[in-house]
Amino acid sequence: MKVDGDGRPMVDVAVAVKSGEGKGSQRAVRWAIEKLLPKVHRFFLIHVMPTITSIPTPSGESIPVNELDDNVVEMYIEDMRAKCKDMFIPFKNLCKRKSVETVVLEGDNPATVLLKYVAQAGINSLVLGSSSPSYFGRRQKDGGVPSAILKHAPESFDVYVVSSNGLVKNSLNPLLSTETELYTINHQESSASCPSMEFHSRASSLADFTHHNSPAFLHGNTSNHISPQQRCTQNLGESAAGLEAVKSSHSSTYSEPSDIQVEMGRLRLELQNTITLYNQTCEHLIHAQNKVQLLSSECLEETRKVNAAKEREESLRRTAAEVKKKHVETEKEVEIARKLLAKEACERQIAELKALQQSLEKQKVVNALLSCDSRYRMLTREEIEVATDFFSESKMIGEGSYGKVYKGNLDHTPVAIKVLHSDTSQKKEEFLREVEVLSQFHHPHIVLLLGASPENGCLVYEYMENGSLGDYIFQGKNRPLPWFVRFRILFEVACALAFLHNSKPEPIVHRDLKPGNILLDKNYVSKIGDVGLAKIMSDIVPESITEYRNSILAGTLAYMDPEYLRTGTLRPKSDLYAFGIITLQLLAACHPNGLIMKFEKAIDTDSLTDVLDKSVVDWPLIEAEELSKMALQCCKLRCRDRPDLETEVLPLLKRLFDFAEMHVRVEGNLRPPSQYFCPILQEVMEDPHIAADGFTYEHRAIKTWVDRHNVSPVTKQRLQHKMLTPNHTLRLAIQDWRSH
Repeated sequence: MKVDGDGRPMVDVAVAVKSGEGKGSQRAVRWAIEKLLPKVHRFFLIHVMPTITSIPTPSGESIPVNELDDNVVEMYIEDMRAKCKDMFIPFKNLCKRKSVETVVLEGDNPATVLLKYVAQAGINSLVLGSSSPSYFGRRQKDGGVPSAILKHAPESFDVYVVSSNGLVKNSLNPLLSTETELYTINHQESSASCPSMEFHSRASSLADFTHHNSPAFLHGNTSNHISPQQRCTQNLGESAAGLEAVKSSHSSTYSEPSDIQVEMGRLRLELQNTITLYNQTCEHLIHAQNKVQLLSSECLEETRKVNAAKEREESLRRTAAEVKKKHVETEKEVEIARKLLAKEACERQIAELKALQQSLEKQKVVNALLSCDSRYRMLTREEIEVATDFFSESKMIGEGSYGKVYKGNLDHTPVAIKVLHSDTSQKKEEFLREVEVLSQFHHPHIVLLLGASPENGCLVYEYMENGSLGDYIFQGKNRPLPWFVRFRILFEVACALAFLHNSKPEPIVHRDLKPGNILLDKNYVSKIGDVGLAKIMSDIVPESITEYRNSILAGTLAYMDPEYLRTGTLRPKSDLYAFGIITLQLLAACHPNGLIMKFEKAIDTDSLTDVLDKSVVDWPLIEAEELSKMALQCCKLRCRDRPDLETEVLPLLKRLFDFAEMHVRVEGNLRPPSQYFCPILQEVMEDPHIAADGFTYEHRAIKTWVDRHNVSPVTKQRLQHKMLTPNHTLRLAIQDWRSH
């Protein structure tokens, strides 16, 4: 026990209160102030607040704390603690000038929380209030907080329960030391309690009497060397000895046998009560031992949890160190990549300057060729013969339905010279028409006319190093074209067609668009040739009219518009049919016969991969399918059913062109991490989403996939659901990679 400077014991008293308006709490505080406050060293007011497991909302519902932010839960708990502290104000006012300490505890079992706190704080006495008027009569059966504390309180401190009927305590109060105070309290308790309370008070008094008069007590022995059972047995023996002494004294005092028997009966009754108390004490001892074992097991469990938490902390530290190491390595790799990118950008600028210089030189040559005419250069027969080595077979690079094509040199510039058949007057008129038309416009994707020789019917074009598109489709010239080059060629051809169809004052229809008339330069940039065979339309035919007027049929049969073959009516959408056939040929790399039915069947049976060119192994299937559907729309039998070139076809081709350009940039620059690629498109994702199989895909690709299939495109296992979740973390990583 703690002592002060004068050697007097320092006593701490705590009063447990439930609420400021509760009569039981007020009664307990008043009693403690009157009886104990003047003699104590420290005086506590304690309130147990229930554990906060949920937080109410204005609508009347409650939200569990594990679903809320930690800051919100902490603020709510602080508000509840502040309200609990306001409850102490009326009790502190009762104490007047005496210093009072307030404590707010938290727990679902107030009895356990109070016992644990007073044990840790070293408090000597605990005072509780009871609002039940019949508490003392049913003390042993009561299941409330006072009953639980009286039942489980250790012997190291005192417990007082104050009710309207009196006071219950677990032992004699050391603070009420004088006989007058003890007599007053005992008198109040005996007058306020029921007969059962008198019985317990007498039994307690007898036990205390025998204990204080035992030899161990008189000789100053402590109870630490004697167990509770031994002490109770010793008390019973001493009680029996006291009964014998009383019996002998009564036998000498009372002469009448009846008085002696009455007194003996009373003593026997007290002895029986003492034995009953002994049995109850044994039960309490067993309960205390079980509680100690339970607390020991809880302590071991808490120790195990602490050790596990330490191991987790160490594991997290190691993980953080590894992540930091990887971060440093990644920063080094990024720095190296930046240097490489800067080097490549510098090299690209140098290459662009060289290309610009070559273009300027070529333009000078073209200007020199056209110096005699603002539109094209007129050449003589002798100049053509010198350029072609007198039409040598070694100089011939091709032959078409209108004549032969030779490779020549004019002013040290390579050119392609087309010589028409001299025995066809109709072709001569078409030749003159082509010269007149081509001399009026220029487009980056239409073969440039450099000059002409009317004497022998020759046209001089710019030389296209990689020949025609037909060489790659039918003969597999050199190596197959990559898919992104094919996408770009289609977009360039569509742009050239749109230019022709928008010519003023009349639109120009090519009329003989086919792979042989699509030429490729050294960079595989496509340009349309033989535009001079087109017919200049004086009027635009309305879409609702299927037959306009007769005209001479011209072109290649497999690429001719069916409506043009049937009616002789020519429209700008007639070129769109040939464009659709060329698109299917670029996808399948085969002859045009039966292509439409083959692609329609492949799309309907979801077997497009069986039709696509096998020489290309990395086809983007979704884009290829979009392109196939667009081509089939262009191949409709009626013009009115075909899509519009500018509003429908060109936007789609522009998107596919951008997609191909992005692929080229990715392949030409630093290779991104593998997780940035969509498993379906095999390209860097822009809008990554997580599917049910746990893999991340480009949103448009996986959306199209799940709309048609119910299995994973990677694992081929059945998908549990078709929900897609945005992968914001991966999107930010890809954006950061692209920014660098």
